[in-house]
Amino acid sequence: MQSVKELRVRYWIYLDGEKFFGLGRAQLLKHIQESGSISNAAKAMGMSYKKAWAMVDDMNVKAKEPYVIAKKGGKSGGGTELTEAGRKMLEAYNNLNSKLASIAESEKEILNL
Repeated sequence: MQSVKELRVRYWIYLDGEKFFGLGRAQLLKHIQESGSISNAAKAMGMSYKKAWAMVDDMNVKAKEPYVIAKKGGKSGGGTELTEAGRKMLEAYNNLNSKLASIAESEKEILNL
């Protein structure tokens, strides 16, 4: 039986020596962008609203500019959306992921995987 081998690369962005941004937060931003809701994003990820809100708050406080903002209610209701800074961070993170995945794929032979 042949085993399935994978080379995975995970990384985090640190700010002042503490984890600031990684795969989980990128996924959270993606779900917020798609759903317009922290609550729906949390559900999609199988996490509590409280944890998702804490992650958003931490990013908003520590980043130079907030990544997520609340939209006021009204007929169509409120919600949340990514700011330009949030969209740029998500895009930059995804681009780096693609580059690292490509490097990892090219190194599989060297590692005899």
